[in-house]
Amino acid sequence: MDEEIEGKTTAIIAYFTIIGAFIAMSMNWDPKHDFARFHTRQAFGLHIGFLGFALFLSQWFNEYAWYGLYVFYIVLWFYGFLGALNNKKQSVPVLGPYFQKWFTFIS
Repeated sequence: MDEEIEGKTTAIIAYFTIIGAFIAMSMNWDPKHDFARFHTRQAFGLHIGFLGFALFLSQWFNEYAWYGLYVFYIVLWFYGFLGALNNKKQSVPVLGPYFQKWFTFIS
């Protein structure tokens, strides 16, 4: 069996809505786990990006843009979530490295 990585539960919780990301931030306050911090930043970035683009699209309605947003979000969400389940620190494609730079306040 695979050995349990410290902070795995926190990393998984981070992917469940923006509230889950905030809960994961508080769970990782003490003790701090690098694996949990990595995935919390990834999940927080995905959630904030989705909400930001959704607010933008709510003013400028285009049905196909909504489809694109949901497909992009769901694919990246599954990629990150499966990485957390499989004990891998893999950034989500395209945006992952930026999330690690932008959200350094998540420690």
